Amino acid sequence: MPKDYARTDRIAQQIQRELAEAIRLELKDPRVKLVTVTDVEVAKDYSHAKVFYTALEGNSPELQQGLERASGFLRRHVGQAIKLRIVPQLHFVYDASVERGSQLSQLIDQAVASDRHSAED
Repeated sequence: MPKDYARTDRIAQQIQRELAEAIRLELKDPRVKLVTVTDVEVAKDYSHAKVFYTALEGNSPELQQGLERASGFLRRHVGQAIKLRIVPQLHFVYDASVERGSQLSQLIDQAVASDRHSAED
């Protein structure tokens, strides 16, 4: 595995921690609440970062707008916390994997319950 790849992973993890803290403690936008940063992918040249997030209330256009509006503030926060020559532009992407996992879990539970029911007959 090349060294450069490991560096982007470490930077992505650090960006994820800083963004989670900034969103939770410093962001005052009422549209952005109960947001969890699930993953960050940083481009090899560090110019862009995809920030995957999920929210307790699900995805909404207002939440997406709030995050995009706060991207400059969050980028500045990341730049101050992490000493990088290039601070990546932040692109927010809703992560639906948590919802899909919950739906699959419910389907599995239903299948197990129906198997038990049919085994009892």
